[in-house]
Amino acid sequence: MRELTAAGAEFLRERHLGTLSTISSWGGIHAVPVGFTFHDGIVRIITSRTSQKVRNVLRDETATVSAVEGARWISFQGTASVHDDPAEVASAVALYAGRYRQPRENPQRVTIHLVPTRLMGSAGLLV
Repeated sequence: MRELTAAGAEFLRERHLGTLSTISSWGGIHAVPVGFTFHDGIVRIITSRTSQKVRNVLRDETATVSAVEGARWISFQGTASVHDDPAEVASAVALYAGRYRQPRENPQRVTIHLVPTRLMGSAGLLV
């Protein structure tokens, strides 16, 4: 798999929203805007356990997270899973707060992990 350059790592520290694409129950693409972080080789998305994206991941682990800003873009394709361990959720919230802002309290919060198997991006973000 390709790796991030310094510019790619910086792009992922900047505040950019992304799009999470999962497979819907009827077989189509379910694409929604998300805040996400990339840390220790895992894309993390915090969300509510009752969300459609969680239901989709529990049914089919195929997922992609993409972000674009002007001519710069990055896309992580891989396998997703849902995590509700309080320590993992707290870690994901802290990462999210560092990139975006402190999220509102949500007792139903879980974390979606996407382990990339393919990384694509614009020139200069990957090697």
